[in-house]
Order: sequence, then structure tokens, then C-alpha cells
Amino acid sequence: MQPRMNPYTIAPDIIQPMLDLAKKLSQGKLEHSLVELVKTRASQMNGCAFCLHMHTSAARAAGETEQRLYLLDAWRESNLYTPRERAALAWTEALTLITSGHAPDHVYEEVRSQFSEEEMVELTLQITTINAWNRIAIGFRSVHPHDLKKARAA
Repeated sequence: MQPRMNPYTIAPDIIQPMLDLAKKLSQGKLEHSLVELVKTRASQMNGCAFCLHMHTSAARAAGETEQRLYLLDAWRESNLYTPRERAALAWTEALTLITSGHAPDHVYEEVRSQFSEEEMVELTLQITTINAWNRIAIGFRSVHPHDLKKARAA
């Protein structure tokens, strides 16, 4: 895959607010492991290789198991995820596929039973921003530095 452009160097002033939001969210109250699962799941759904590489690596570095990462796209059929994680993953899917159901009430109620209102706002912004990052990376064909090294070595 050939990168199209680097939006960070082309329009740094425009992309900086996204970077600032990501930094602010990284200082949030949600568990890091939960956030990485959410980011990975949205990136799976969107087919974003760049973000999948980044967030599975971050999840592993934070202690996430290979088995849970491998089964993430089948989380509903696995007992490896907590009720809180399951609620977050359901909300992730509902917001990522917003045109399919428009965040149904039953999913909202499930999230509400596991998260405080402030946490729900943070979770929603985490989901919103990873979907935006996915679209930036996919649209501009961003290539993860690890993949560039492998391509150059081949």
C-alpha cells in the first residue's frame, strides 16, 4: 500500500486539536485496558491496519493477553470479557455502525448500568476519536512505521 500524504506535516495546525483531544483522553479515568480494547474493536470494524497495529501493540504492552485480542471480534461468544468490557464493546459497535440501529436503547442501558455518566461521555469520545483516526489513516493510506521497515527489508 502506498501512502497518499502525511496530514501531520501537510496541515499540522488543523490536526493539532485532534492530537490535543487524544492527549486529554489518555489522561481520563477509564481503565487503559478497556480503552485499548475499544480502540482495537473499532479499528477491526473499520479495517484500519495502522490503528490495529498501534492499539494491539499498546494493549499487549499494558498486559493484555493474546487470547483476548484474538477473540475480540467474537467477544459476544466468549466468556473472557467482563460485563463492563462487554457493555463498552457493545457501545463501540453501536456508535461505529451508527447507521445500523442508531445506538439502540438496550445498548445504551447496558452501558449506563456499567459506567457513570462522566465515564459514558469519556467512553463515547474515545469511540468517536478512534473512528476519526481510522478514517484519517485509511483515507490517507497511513502506513505504520513497523510495516515500512518490513517493506524496505523485503
